[in-house]
Amino acid sequence: MGKRVTSTRTRKRQPWKQKELKSGDVIIQHDEAHETDIVIPVMGPTGVGKSTFINALLGSPRMLVGHDLKSCTNNLQHAYINDIPKRPTFKGRRIVIVDTPGFDDTYSDDGEILRRIAVWLASSYDADMTLGGVIYLHDISQTRMLGTTRKNFDMFRKLCGDGAAASVILGTTKWGEVHSEVGERREGQLINTYWREMTDRKSRVRRFDNTHKSAWDIVYCILDTLGRSEMLQIQNELVNLQEIIPETEAGKTLRYTLQQLLEMQKQTAERLAAHAAGGDDAEAQKKLEEHWDKMRTTLKQIKDLKISISLRVTRFLGLR
Repeated sequence: MGKRVTSTRTRKRQPWKQKELKSGDVIIQHDEAHETDIVIPVMGPTGVGKSTFINALLGSPRMLVGHDLKSCTNNLQHAYINDIPKRPTFKGRRIVIVDTPGFDDTYSDDGEILRRIAVWLASSYDADMTLGGVIYLHDISQTRMLGTTRKNFDMFRKLCGDGAAASVILGTTKWGEVHSEVGERREGQLINTYWREMTDRKSRVRRFDNTHKSAWDIVYCILDTLGRSEMLQIQNELVNLQEIIPETEAGKTLRYTLQQLLEMQKQTAERLAAHAAGGDDAEAQKKLEEHWDKMRTTLKQIKDLKISISLRVTRFLGLR
């Protein structure tokens, strides 16, 4: 597992570290990284099977797996694979497989999840590790594309950027929970609608059937086309362009999504307030207060993703 930042010792750091890194973050440190390492992040919504996929790949239960609606992967976790079977040309190289939280985490808001993912990816790029590719998992047993699922995918696309699309594997999970013809129909809908832009840019679609073999088949797809992408968009934005997270495409997308959520919350609050004003309905009043708490949380997230006036001026003048 990765080293954890436990102190704030004064030392020379890259600008992205000074801006974004917090005590307690799990990142890749230079002294544990090899330039020959192949980084493969696994992303997707909470409960889709990311930890299950990685455990199947590793052949042992090294990642916590959730069995309810609560997220088990609150921080990023990564593990090393020192021996790559069936690929002798990769002898002496390691795979760094990364388990990431979804943008619908039980315990952390979306802005914090974005920051944690961004700093881990920036740290691996800063340490000169090779990006092998990215695996995005989708639950094929879902009867429709839920709002949280769409939000996760939108954030994923902005993290990767169009340039890295050819290094993306779009994986489907939980085939054992649907009839094959139903799953195939849903897979076709994903390819022809929601995933169309990604597949048009050479992203590949694969199935994970909960076996060691199918997990490795997906990883082999990445290894066999290694070198298609040198970095993700978020890595370039933080490390090379020295942007802060609210300036990144992922940050802008999240802020827009939260603003839409706030508008819907306002409409719901108006209905609840009208109902609560109709009499001494304690239950209606309680729901209204709970909803106000949700709105305050959303407002805080939007505020955290705003760019200060001073920074706007600095950027306008071409300064970093």
